[in-house]
Amino acid sequence: MKEILKRVIFEQQAELNKSYIDRVFPETLLSCNEIIVISGIRRCGKSVLLNQIRKSQVEQDYYINFDDERFLHFTIEDFQLLHEVFIELFGSQSIFYFDEIQNIKGWERFVRRLYDSGNKIFVTGSNATLLSRELGTHLTGRYIQYELFPFSFAEYLEISHLKVLEKDFYTTEGRAILSKAFNAYFVDGGFPQYIENKNDEYLKSLYESILYRDIMIRNKLTNETEILELVHYLASNISKMSSFNSLSTTIGVKSPTTVKNYVDYIENTYLIFSINKFDYSLKVQIQNPKKFYFIDNAIIRKLGFSFSENNGRLLENLVYINLRRMGQELFYHKSNYECDFIIRENNNVTAAIQVCYSLASEETKKREVQGLLEALNAYNLQEGIIITMNEDYEYVENTKKIKVLPAWKWAFKGRR
Repeated sequence: MKEILKRVIFEQQAELNKSYIDRVFPETLLSCNEIIVISGIRRCGKSVLLNQIRKSQVEQDYYINFDDERFLHFTIEDFQLLHEVFIELFGSQSIFYFDEIQNIKGWERFVRRLYDSGNKIFVTGSNATLLSRELGTHLTGRYIQYELFPFSFAEYLEISHLKVLEKDFYTTEGRAILSKAFNAYFVDGGFPQYIENKNDEYLKSLYESILYRDIMIRNKLTNETEILELVHYLASNISKMSSFNSLSTTIGVKSPTTVKNYVDYIENTYLIFSINKFDYSLKVQIQNPKKFYFIDNAIIRKLGFSFSENNGRLLENLVYINLRRMGQELFYHKSNYECDFIIRENNNVTAAIQVCYSLASEETKKREVQGLLEALNAYNLQEGIIITMNEDYEYVENTKKIKVLPAWKWAFKGRR
């Protein structure tokens, strides 16, 4: 085992020397004493961010990626041997970098021991609940969790070698460049490797890894057809309201509870997200239908049945992911009309956002504005936002200020 560990360590470190686009992250992740947990969907760049952090530190050698078949029989008892191998190869160090650590059962006990001994630990993982359960059991109050997503629009501009400043918002050439780049981002999504090669087989491989390894095998599921039908239905109906009862009827599963469990398993992988209708009663929130979104537009195009006429919902999906990337607590509003996103901070509703591909149609504009105004009145807000693909203006209606923003400007300004 010791020789295998040495071979893996050096082979993996050689892979880390490749060049990557640096990710944006809070500097507090470096300065705080807590364990840093970086979570997110497979292949969104967690390893790159971990390596970026590693390179910024004086001590860089105690790195290992557990998403490797040679760790198939690695157990918690082997962590001590790994630590000894690190010391043997690199001498005594106090900073550890563990990639995809959720693959090793009981990992949190070893990390807790390292932490209690005064070490700094960075870990990554691809399963939200698995990480939360283990962290909550043994590491409560000792860690900070940071969710990483596929590339933001600003990062997409960087990988596309486009240098853009806010002053470019006000020039014809700058606006044209931003609009064209956003149109491409709208289609390509933010997975780094897919942006570079545009290979649909890459998306297929990513999806199958999530489906079989992270959903089916990890949760000991056997009915592949039900899971497939659920994922395809949600991908074809993003941002639409759905209850577990309606989903169970649609995919032919008798129990809504089973469907709820399926949704939970899929959400744990960061493939999909759900939001509740806003209500001051948590019970009412739970009882109402949910709206579902996917991690990335390119994945939706791969899994959805037809999106030739659904650009509005794809734009809403992209806006949701950007809001989630910014750490916002999100709901939707529904009464007589609908407003796509309600943002809550410290138990207070602070913003209402409507998303519409285009307001060129008077009928469409009337519907979207009615929904936004209803939300503004319901939560005593003085202004709201409508995000469109290209329109850019503001006006006052019924004493409420309405800002109509092009998605490329909003996404660039809201970058993290």
